[in-house]
Amino acid sequence: MTGSTPPWKRRSSRGADSGPSDGPHGVRDDERGSSAAGTEPAGSASLEPAGDRADTPVPASRPAPVARRKAIRGRARELAQEGVRRGSDRARTGLAHLTDRIIENAPRIPVRDLATLRRQFPGLGPEEIADKLVAGAVNASATVGAGVGAAAMLPVPPAMPTELAAEVTGVAAVELKLIAELHEVYGVRPLGNLKDRSTAYLRSWSGERGIDVMKPASVNTALGGQMRRELRQQIMKRMVRNMPNLMPFLVGAAVGAMMNRRDTRKLAERIRGDLRGMQVPWDALPALPPLERPADPLRIEGTPDEPRSPEL
Repeated sequence: MTGSTPPWKRRSSRGADSGPSDGPHGVRDDERGSSAAGTEPAGSASLEPAGDRADTPVPASRPAPVARRKAIRGRARELAQEGVRRGSDRARTGLAHLTDRIIENAPRIPVRDLATLRRQFPGLGPEEIADKLVAGAVNASATVGAGVGAAAMLPVPPAMPTELAAEVTGVAAVELKLIAELHEVYGVRPLGNLKDRSTAYLRSWSGERGIDVMKPASVNTALGGQMRRELRQQIMKRMVRNMPNLMPFLVGAAVGAMMNRRDTRKLAERIRGDLRGMQVPWDALPALPPLERPADPLRIEGTPDEPRSPEL
């Protein structure tokens, strides 16, 4: 029939891969795969996944993102705590050094006794002389604050603690001198030698109170741990209050002068308030020996030169 396929060109589709193999290795022809299940030529690649192969590298396990964030936060917290601890240790060391420096300077502060003050301010009574002493101390304290503020015109962070320490040391010397001379004017000089009186004045400065010579607790000359803690607290309070003195462009000089003037005046008012209640009239005072002059007197910035006399 025209258009039909001759018999010799026909191929049967049934059982095409079930007959005997004519090619090598059980392959029926070049276009077909193996007719035997589970057999494949040596050296041929398999497309099946190799799940049991020992030479396949195992992927490295990584922590989950949440665990990594927790670890980072924990490490940051540890570093912050370590920084705070080191900063606290440095601050305590600095305060201890500054406290020792003020304690060492206290016996070197030149103090005028009552006889010298009455000669320098003739015709004035106790309150008038006390007013003069407060005015001089206030001006000297303002001078110290202005000097530190001017030095910090362009503040450098590493130098700030040194500038604050210099200011606190200078103002402490001015105020300790004022406290000692106010006690002389009101006739309540503490007993003891130069070192004992200096320690009593340090206690008065740290507590911002006058010394009651009739109460042994207020004249305790032992430089113990409690007194050192009170001194450190007073120094820390002064340093915190003096932080605005480091403002740039000479603003800190004006602020430092104003704040030191105010603080010294406030301290003087408290001391004078206490001393008025214990005041001894001049005519009732026993004859007091002149005060010892320090071997190495401290030069206090802002105070005028005092005349040298045997009574100093």
